[in-house]
Amino acid sequence: MASLSLSFSSSIVPSSIPHHKSTKIHTQDSTFRVTCFAISSPPSKPVVKKRHWKKGEFPGTSETSFDDSTRRTPIKNIKRKLEKKNSAKAWVNTVTESLSEQIDKKQWLQALQVFDMLREQTFYKPKEGAYMKLIVLLGKSGQPHRAHRLFTTMIEEGLEPTPHLYTALLAAYCRSNLIDEAFSVLNEMKRLPLCQPDVFTYSTLIKVCVDAFKFDLVELLYEEMAERSITPNTVTQNIVLGGYGKAGKFDQMEKVLSSMLESTTCKPDVWTMNTIISVFGNKGQIDMMEKWYEKFRNFGIEPETRTFNILIGAYGKKRMYDKMSSVMEYMRKLQFPWTTSTYNNVIEAFADAGDVRHMECTFDQMRAEGMKADTKTFCCLINGYANAGHFHKVISSVQLAGKFEIPENVAFYNAVLSACAKADDLMEMERVFKRMKDNQCQPDETTYMIMIEAYRKDGMNDKIYYLEQEKQTLITDKKIVSHSEDEIYCSDS
Repeated sequence: MASLSLSFSSSIVPSSIPHHKSTKIHTQDSTFRVTCFAISSPPSKPVVKKRHWKKGEFPGTSETSFDDSTRRTPIKNIKRKLEKKNSAKAWVNTVTESLSEQIDKKQWLQALQVFDMLREQTFYKPKEGAYMKLIVLLGKSGQPHRAHRLFTTMIEEGLEPTPHLYTALLAAYCRSNLIDEAFSVLNEMKRLPLCQPDVFTYSTLIKVCVDAFKFDLVELLYEEMAERSITPNTVTQNIVLGGYGKAGKFDQMEKVLSSMLESTTCKPDVWTMNTIISVFGNKGQIDMMEKWYEKFRNFGIEPETRTFNILIGAYGKKRMYDKMSSVMEYMRKLQFPWTTSTYNNVIEAFADAGDVRHMECTFDQMRAEGMKADTKTFCCLINGYANAGHFHKVISSVQLAGKFEIPENVAFYNAVLSACAKADDLMEMERVFKRMKDNQCQPDETTYMIMIEAYRKDGMNDKIYYLEQEKQTLITDKKIVSHSEDEIYCSDS
């Protein structure tokens, strides 16, 4: 096979790429040459056997260096005390470790239940760090009202709030697009002398306004920051850049970028590069993506793994498999690791095309290299099997996700619901929807759109009516917290 190269930059791809086995994918439009990613993994390091020290022997010394008179046998009373102490701590360690485990797994309901058990014990006094982790977890899990109740409980138990805790609570509201509540938290912070908002607080609030395309609020927040002598940092500017790009306000985007280039304290970085090229990559404007990549390289900004993943994702969506393969080869040459995101982008490209064979090949190599799959991986697999009409493999993918303890978020359920709709299995779709709500995973706009379209296809207008009513209750009015939610978790206030 001839050497592959990217047409837009010699700085990305080496002058020659080693030959490797390839296959052709035939579509209705044309024939694509796709690299089979059968690249051998780097050799594993030799396993060094650890030495088990003998009784009386210490590392770096010999047993013969001590005579019998220098050796002491453990005192029985001290030994019993140590065993008793360790036994007393065993339950504490088990429960606190369980709390950390539930947080790491992003299982917010189980984490709150374990936290309640701990708070009932006299020996456990939760500190700021525990509340911070739980508030952040609840925010990421779409549970801002629970985060607020936990924050209130913390204050009632005598812990002083900090700017970081307030910012975490504000971020929880922002993640659920509750802008009014987020601004209420900001106003409360401004009233407390020891909890004044900082650049991170404003950046978090600016992001939710940018995502909602409320650029008038962004300008007001910038003015407020100037009044408080808070200078926007590179993160803040990158957020605004991405917002202008998504909204198609490219003139404003270039204006912000120009101000960053002229600034001495807020210079563009690799995240700026990633933000700009992802804007054009997501819009399918490959030429503009390549042009801006070149500009940032001329600015002296070097790409990173995420930069290459963005390029791979953009090429994959346009089915430009040669360029996608070339970037992956170049990553190998520069010793940039292929990450879960790298594989997800390739799997998604084949899934969108309904190319099950190459999708499975990529997934198998991902597992062979010891790369851990995540929720997006299985969303792509489910979508790919559904697009190809292999609905029996959708079931096996869901079962495998359960075996791997993959978090089942809104995107995961939406992928399964979409597969059921494509298979015209409305009964199974309703069962998945019920399980979604039973697992405290709140549906979003996409969830209802999938189900309404499936019902409309079969002319089930009565179910469409009830579903739209439920949608108004659960999505439009997010301020309402149902009584059933309160029964699951009640704070000891």
